[in-house]
Amino acid sequence: MHDDSSGEASGQGPTLRQLGEFALIDRLVAGRRQPPVVELGPGDDAAVVAADDGRVVISTDMLVQDRHFRLDWSTPRDVGRKAIAQNAADIAAMGARCTAFVVSFGAPTDTPAAQVSALVDGMWDEAGRIGAGIVGGDLVSCPQWVVSVTVLGDLEGRTAVRRSGATPGSIVAVAGELGRSAAGYDLWHNGIDGFDELRRRHLVPEPPYRQGVAAAAAGAQAMIDISDGLVADLRHVAQASAAGIEVSTAALAHDHAALTAAAAAVDADPWRWVLGGGEDHALVACFAAAVPRGWRVIGRVVDGPARVLIDGTEWGGYAGWQSFD
Repeated sequence: MHDDSSGEASGQGPTLRQLGEFALIDRLVAGRRQPPVVELGPGDDAAVVAADDGRVVISTDMLVQDRHFRLDWSTPRDVGRKAIAQNAADIAAMGARCTAFVVSFGAPTDTPAAQVSALVDGMWDEAGRIGAGIVGGDLVSCPQWVVSVTVLGDLEGRTAVRRSGATPGSIVAVAGELGRSAAGYDLWHNGIDGFDELRRRHLVPEPPYRQGVAAAAAGAQAMIDISDGLVADLRHVAQASAAGIEVSTAALAHDHAALTAAAAAVDADPWRWVLGGGEDHALVACFAAAVPRGWRVIGRVVDGPARVLIDGTEWGGYAGWQSFD
């Protein structure tokens, strides 16, 4: 016979089974303030979000426990922030501003409801940083935590910045920092204490949200967020634009230097993290002329095959994140 009292006995409050779906929803939405763009939030069959531009930018992403996060490393609040951040970075990479998120969540029925509340608090923390709301979603029981987020964005009259617009002679520039998440992962994986900032950056990325709009306003030709790794994501741009991209490691010296001590602690090459590490969700873009403030030049677009060269040669190191590896 199953004992439904396990959650209460553990001191963490009621479980999802004990609280029930609708009581949980009431708990999760109570007291939340939506931004003005949200005309109708949770509580009806669907939400209504204003789209003055007439176009809506949409992206979606999923986090699965023990594939994308570990609850022995991350707090539920960390997971919530990460789920919002990685989706919002995709909208920024299109040159748009996030307006609203829709969240679906699955977990075992014996999960303490307080953990789900903390997860959603983290989501609202991150959404609040960019002025967006959380307008609905779905709940389901499943064997492990699964978080699926869909995000809506507004171009506000701008042209969407695609991956395919880079032209030879253009400047390649980055906003944000590289290699921090990958370094943090290796530190966590090897059980190495210290390096608190790097370890934290693996759990909660810090995308340069506003720089996406700034890049679009400055006439960015192509842009992508660095989710799989700098080389891997620049390769997407090169292939979409049918052009080559050359990157200078001298322009990435700041990132390399910031990771040297951590690399020594785990016997790793910092360049593996800087060039191949994903999940920093920095932005990389191509510009015909000067780059906006907050961006740093790291290379250029060239005629030739659709490939990425590092100091004139093809990168032979880690190729970046692969979903089915």
